[in-house]
Amino acid sequence: MLIPCESQDGAVPVWFAAKDSWPRIKASLPDSARNFAGACGFEPVPGRCQILPNAAGGIAAVLFGIEPESAGFRDLFLPGELANLLPAGLYRFANAPYDAEAAALSWVLAGYRFGRYKHNGREPPKLCAPPGVDVARVERIARAVALGRDLINTPANDMGPDALEAAVLSLARQHGAKAAVMRGAELLQANLPLIHAVGQASAKPPRLAGFIFGEETHPKVTLAGKGVCFDSGGLDIKPEPAMALMKKDMGGAAAALAAASMVMAAGLPVRLRVIIPIVENAVSGSAMRPGDIYQSRKGLTVEIGNTDAEGRLILADALALGDEEAPDLLFDFATLTGAARVALGPDLPPFYTTDERLAADIERIGASVQDPVWRLPLWEPYGKLLESKTADLNNISGTPFAGSITAALFLRRFVEKAKSWAHFDIFAWTPKAKPGRPEGGEVQAARLVYELLEARFEARR
Repeated sequence: MLIPCESQDGAVPVWFAAKDSWPRIKASLPDSARNFAGACGFEPVPGRCQILPNAAGGIAAVLFGIEPESAGFRDLFLPGELANLLPAGLYRFANAPYDAEAAALSWVLAGYRFGRYKHNGREPPKLCAPPGVDVARVERIARAVALGRDLINTPANDMGPDALEAAVLSLARQHGAKAAVMRGAELLQANLPLIHAVGQASAKPPRLAGFIFGEETHPKVTLAGKGVCFDSGGLDIKPEPAMALMKKDMGGAAAALAAASMVMAAGLPVRLRVIIPIVENAVSGSAMRPGDIYQSRKGLTVEIGNTDAEGRLILADALALGDEEAPDLLFDFATLTGAARVALGPDLPPFYTTDERLAADIERIGASVQDPVWRLPLWEPYGKLLESKTADLNNISGTPFAGSITAALFLRRFVEKAKSWAHFDIFAWTPKAKPGRPEGGEVQAARLVYELLEARFEARR
């Protein structure tokens, strides 16, 4: 929790100690504190925390190790670990970490708990906002991230298509956005056949929910997010280990909604459109089959090579819809491929774009705000792997190689008019807790996109 403090008197000081700064900090401490730290064997190792007592048995100060200036990589979110290590109380930064705003944000993000089904009674420590840190900005980012994490962490029995649709409409209402929903057969009437095909086997009908926020004269920014509330794999059913975390297969929708929440709360001067295709990939007599062929919104026919490659199908119609009005920026978020995890692991989502300026901005901003991504190529020769003998293209490549790249190439076939497009193949989950990132759902690339939009369009106010 971040507290605006008129005075930081009474707050426990936290000293950030690196190998190069520790001698100076140690020399400034009272003899009793310096001796206690020495007796405990404190060294300024990144992540090491040492509480220093006062004469009354309370906490006089806290020492916390961070990387030195010379380190090749510095984790700007490392101070967030203090939110898990310290007891309840009010704290302040006695000296500045490398990035005070990132440290404050990570403190707040680390305090997130998913308490819908099991409550954690621990009172989190409070932090006095460091000088110069915009508390309102940190809070709106943290609220948006918490929204997305809650959506991902909620199991599919409570986060099915109805609930995800309700979340889209609730966010739209909060910010006065104009929302609309199409369900079931309405999708066919509206020429969204791939979304309908993927979700037709579920007892809960497929749908497309979305909203528009901002003035028509502002730059057009469109966000699309994969909303598969549970992915059994369809008739190409997943094995049990691969199905265990499929409640998070709507993580792309959660990331898009989190980014949209930040944009709308900040009042950025953009005309924001959010498009969320929502389905459950279930098994029943009406499920799509391998070998079936469907026509897409764009007019391209698609052969179903595998029913477990459903995310790209619903995104294809969503992207084609968003692309029709030629937005200035079109982003999509999706838990699309296991191949992306094999290539880059769970913490580093790949992204794809043909816009060199956009790619440079994404890489730079992602690194600067601790929301990292890594660019992979839209390698054109691999597009031939998506060829079909009976349709315009297949939804899979039919090979075990370059799965994330071929999925991105598939999506690119449905983007034509947008001035710039980027696709994020996210994992949407933190397998093991890290500073600022508790174990569980995570809206990867959402903060990055918000920061990018803020950097590009804030000056237009």
